[in-house]
Formats: sequence, C-alpha cells, structure tokens
Amino acid sequence: MATLPNPLPSLATSGLDLPPGSLVDATLDGPWHEPLLWYADGPADLRDWSRLRAAGRPLGLLPVLVTGGRRDQWPEEWDLCPDDTSYPGDHDADEVLAGYWTDYAADEVAPEKAGSDTDGTGPDTDGPAGPGSWPGLAPVPAREAAEDADVAAAGLAGVIAADADAWLGGARMALVPARRSADIPAAIGWSGPMNHENDVARLCAVLRSWEDRYDARVVVLGFDTMIVSVGRPPATAEEARALAAEHYAFCPDNIDQSPPYDLDVYAEKAVLNQEAWSFWWD
Repeated sequence: MATLPNPLPSLATSGLDLPPGSLVDATLDGPWHEPLLWYADGPADLRDWSRLRAAGRPLGLLPVLVTGGRRDQWPEEWDLCPDDTSYPGDHDADEVLAGYWTDYAADEVAPEKAGSDTDGTGPDTDGPAGPGSWPGLAPVPAREAAEDADVAAAGLAGVIAADADAWLGGARMALVPARRSADIPAAIGWSGPMNHENDVARLCAVLRSWEDRYDARVVVLGFDTMIVSVGRPPATAEEARALAAEHYAFCPDNIDQSPPYDLDVYAEKAVLNQEAWSFWWD
C-alpha cells in the first residue's frame, strides 16, 4: 500500500534509540516481501510514545501501541493482509459509511426514526422497519480543541502504558511506515475488521475524516480492537447522535453486541465528550 520507501529494513542503522524488538513480516499468506512493522519485546513505557514519534516521524515512521489482548495474540498472529489492502485516499468516507449504513442499520433504527407515520399517508409501518436514508457525515464540533491532537494522543498512550495490563492485557510500542495516523491500519494490512470489511483502507478513509473533524489519532491496535484518541469530541447531544451513526456504520458490533445495545444511549455514554473511542469487531 505504501508508496514511499519503507524505512523499516534499515531500522538498525537509522540512529533511532529503540528497545529490543522485532520486525514483523508475517501475513495470512506467508512472509511479506518487506517488514510491515517493528514492535518492542517488552511493555511500553509511558514516555515512549512522544520520544518515538519525535524521532520516527522524520523517517516516515509513526508510533502505535499494540496489544496481545487476553488471548496473547501479538502482531505475528494477526493474519495481516497487505495484499488485499488498497490506498485510503482512493475512498470517500461519506460513500463508505453510507454503504455500511444501508447494509447494517436496518435493525438498529426504529420505524419512527426512519420517518414512518401512523396516519396512512407515510411509509407502511406494518412492514419491516428500514434504516432510513444515510444522514451524512456529522458536522465538525463547534468546540475548539483543548490541545494539539498529537499531544492528546501521547497523553492517552501514556495513561494506557501506565496500566496496560488493566486496560488491554499488556501493550508494547510499535512503529509503522505511514505518513498519517489514520493510515496505520492500512500500512500493515490489518485484518481486525475482516468480518465487516475485507479492505481496511476503506475504514482508514473514515479515520482520515475523523482526523480532520475530531482531531482523532489511532493509538492502539489489537487482533480485532482499536482505540482512538479524540482531541475535539462532540460536546452536545445532537453532535454526539450524529457521530454515533458513523460509529455504527464503522463498527456495528460496538452497538449490536455490546450493552446497552442502543444507539442513542451509545451516543450519550461513548461519544459525548469522550476523548477516547474504542472499537471491536467480532
């Protein structure tokens, strides 16, 4: 996917001060022709994120925390699929989410939310409830960001690293050849959302849009989990509900398979004023 030279093969001579770690080239179809990421052998330190971001970015490397989760699955076991991954810039976030909404939202949106009525002049309420038309991308929050997006990402990474066992079952620092945070999953051919989307670059197009509107950054990846820092979260119930529709299209399992199984409650509890978003795909 990457169009720039991959700096990972020359990592040993790059001048970066790295802890012991490993280069990963393992994919679902066998070894890839070049490393996809580097990650440390031991637990992340709360200072590692800022240090590695500052040192790695000029080389074309961005940090991300990786977790083995409760099943102790580290990147060598992630079934990475770089050969099936396109380029995020080739996809439009609004079009991607609209397609997911049509495919997945029918059971989530009640008839009244879809615009049905009961006076005989509107849609037939005796039939199955439809999802209604895709509401479109949520507007940029009216609030200003409290701090720089990368500072916010470093803060979340530090909080997680300080107690990673409690948060994630352990976390380690990784470096990925990517120019922007939203592209990190595509750069390694991450297959976490495989049961929802085979080409993770389509989801990365949405992450790019969230970068622009919400100062979002990808902070953690696991086998099928993602945590994103949010520098400018929705500050009103209306903003949160609009974004919750995007979250549902992006990751239906967050609502369909996680309490309270309700999109409006999810908007209030997991989106409104939340500086971290978590996603999990079955």
